[in-house]
Amino acid sequence: MLIQEKSGNINSLSNNDHIIDALEIEWYETNKRILHKSTKSGMEIILKFLGENPDLKDGDIMWQDKNKIIAVEIKRCECLVIRPQSMLSASTVCYEIGNKHLPLFYEGDELLVPYEVPLHNYLLVSGYEVKIELRKLNHRLKTTVLPHMQVVGTDSHFKKITKLSTSA
Repeated sequence: MLIQEKSGNINSLSNNDHIIDALEIEWYETNKRILHKSTKSGMEIILKFLGENPDLKDGDIMWQDKNKIIAVEIKRCECLVIRPQSMLSASTVCYEIGNKHLPLFYEGDELLVPYEVPLHNYLLVSGYEVKIELRKLNHRLKTTVLPHMQVVGTDSHFKKITKLSTSA
């Protein structure tokens, strides 16, 4: 079955009497424009989002009829879970993770990163309290800041964030 667009999310349905057939994907597949997968029941699915980034979320409806819904289910994965104690701590750890060009997610007041041994060791040595848990990576932290952009005579983005965090 070829699917080229999403048609809502099961979390926004008020009355859901449908059978849900999950299309399990990994967190890193949520932005793939072309994807070949099978649902839990074995139905072959081809996703083709050629016009734009699909930005798939847990519960996104890929197809439905009067009895059945095919919905995205993001698989849990091993994650580093960081709960910063202050805005300064949050901005510093976000900067450090971003500086390594790693994906960063958030949930409530926690920062989540797919598990990686070197990052885990770095965060522990740097004094951060880090847990390892199986979690769904749903909410990617997106930035529009250009990396390492600095004009002579002005502060870096990191220094500006640090000033804001310490003045509050």
